[in-house]
Amino acid sequence: MKKQYLLTPGPTPIPPQVALKEALPIIHHRTAEFSAIFADVCEGLKYIFQTKNDVFMMASSGTGAMESSVVNLLSAGESALVASCGNFGERWTKLLEAYGVKTTVISVEWGKVVSPEAIAAALKADPSIKVVYTTFTETSTGVTNDIAAIGKVVDATSAVLVVDAISGLGGEKLLTDEWHVDVVVSGSQKGLMLAPGLAFVSVSAKAWKYVEAAKLPRFYWDWRKMKKSLATQETPFTPAITLIISLQEAIRMIREKGIENVWKDCSVLAKAARAGMQALGLELFGDNPCEVVTSARVPAGVEGGKIVKLLREEYGISIAGGQGALKGKIIRFAHMGYIGKADLLVGFACLEMVLAKLGHKVTKGAGVAAAEEILLQN
Repeated sequence: MKKQYLLTPGPTPIPPQVALKEALPIIHHRTAEFSAIFADVCEGLKYIFQTKNDVFMMASSGTGAMESSVVNLLSAGESALVASCGNFGERWTKLLEAYGVKTTVISVEWGKVVSPEAIAAALKADPSIKVVYTTFTETSTGVTNDIAAIGKVVDATSAVLVVDAISGLGGEKLLTDEWHVDVVVSGSQKGLMLAPGLAFVSVSAKAWKYVEAAKLPRFYWDWRKMKKSLATQETPFTPAITLIISLQEAIRMIREKGIENVWKDCSVLAKAARAGMQALGLELFGDNPCEVVTSARVPAGVEGGKIVKLLREEYGISIAGGQGALKGKIIRFAHMGYIGKADLLVGFACLEMVLAKLGHKVTKGAGVAAAEEILLQN
């Protein structure tokens, strides 16, 4: 049996002390014991989100939280703007259209980033736009949007800003309140070092006015129910009890280290990953690379899918390939959460061997050496 290494942008490795919490006997969720854990986790999430606003928690994937931000902010026929630069930006459009929302789309070439100026122009052209949806770290391409600049643009209007930070939260600097982000959406299986199954949303006072007025159908996703239950340290429906207990431990680890140091570590690993890719003759993909995943173009004459398959089957290393139009054209190494320096070095050592097997000329050890040099400097 091979040892498994996860270098994927979700799920990411789970620390043993977090995983062990899921092995404990389950407790009932309508008890003082669970309420105390739930309240502690909710406060800890505010620290990670860098917000004073309420953070709601639901048992779902991150996409569930994305959908909740549609049904809680809009009514059928109202207008929204999507600023998309990849697969997950496009998911916003699909969700909005499913609910009959009039959707204006700013779509840039995959690998490019969203222009705050383009968002400003769209909002000026159509003052009826109520909500702007975009992505923080677009992991399908490996780029980061300038959320601070976008937040400033949207804050100057009556619209609210919703950001998909499912991959970026807990990995790359995100200052929710300072950057005027009204709603931040995230999930458990990336920077928070947990199994999939929990989703989160932070909601500003500006956004809450829209929540009260929204007319789209909602029941399970209703933030009003969540806010009411939050006051009594409960969830409106059965929570993912063991995941929340595990999350308490993950948050404890993040707080102990300090969120700023978490961001710094991801940044160092990102620099090492970029250096390693370039040392192997791979061209980096994307204009403004993010700190949680590094994307590189597959070399000419090599099939991208085979790189991913051989790494997993022969060496137990899971990385990500491209999605949509980028399928087979890029590979992606993640470096967030519990992924560490040694994981990255093992990944590059095995990538070198796989590339050599597939006919790409590499200097063995070059990727590892380049990554090591960055790690030693930091």
